[in-house]
Amino acid sequence: MVEYLDTSAGRKLAYHKTNGKGPGVVFLGGFMSDMSGTKAIHLEDWARSQGRAFLRFDYSGHGESSGAFADGCIGDWAEDALEALSKLTEGPQILVGSSMGGWIALLLARKLPKRVHALVGVAAAPDFTEDSMWPGLTDAQRAEILEQGQTSLPNSYDDTPYILTRRLFEDGKAQLVLRTALDLPFPVRLMQGTRDEAVEISVPLRLCEHATCPDLRLTLVKDADHRFSTPECLGMITAAISEVSQ
Repeated sequence: MVEYLDTSAGRKLAYHKTNGKGPGVVFLGGFMSDMSGTKAIHLEDWARSQGRAFLRFDYSGHGESSGAFADGCIGDWAEDALEALSKLTEGPQILVGSSMGGWIALLLARKLPKRVHALVGVAAAPDFTEDSMWPGLTDAQRAEILEQGQTSLPNSYDDTPYILTRRLFEDGKAQLVLRTALDLPFPVRLMQGTRDEAVEISVPLRLCEHATCPDLRLTLVKDADHRFSTPECLGMITAAISEVSQ
């Protein structure tokens, strides 16, 4: 049954929590996705079979949480994740960040490094608003954002368009993690498909080059796409979690 966390910012976050042994696993979803996706449910089932603590939740404006998606930004969703981590889990956690969730995980690691046992990034997309989304817009779309405050883009996953706001991009500049020192003093495992249509291979390579980390490994998976949700890919994620659980 879904539960709700009231945040200090007045937002209501929907979540599912599984009790168990540590280190627990926290799943951080992607941009305009929710906690009912294939990876989140698979990891919850796997964690339950292992007797391991697990948390999945919806950022504000996503899924069953309060608020409108268009009102949110990276900073808001990172605050949501910070409160979920702080109030709903105990001890060091393994953060599993999918796409935008990988960026959120890095922000959490910078804010609360002692609460992070390890980080697993699945098609992690740090700094994407600045490095790929904004450059990928047309001149007309950028002008619409600057002059009218937002524009909409078709969504390749369902019929709900992406609403991209001026606030999203302005806030994104304040959340960048690849421009300043990024110390990750714990194991990091990154996985990236070679047919990912949303995140280029150069992104995890840049992250590997930029971060200071004693144990960071990147696995490229031939022909895997951005969803990274085939049985083989899901098995790689759980294997990575098991590896860094020690």
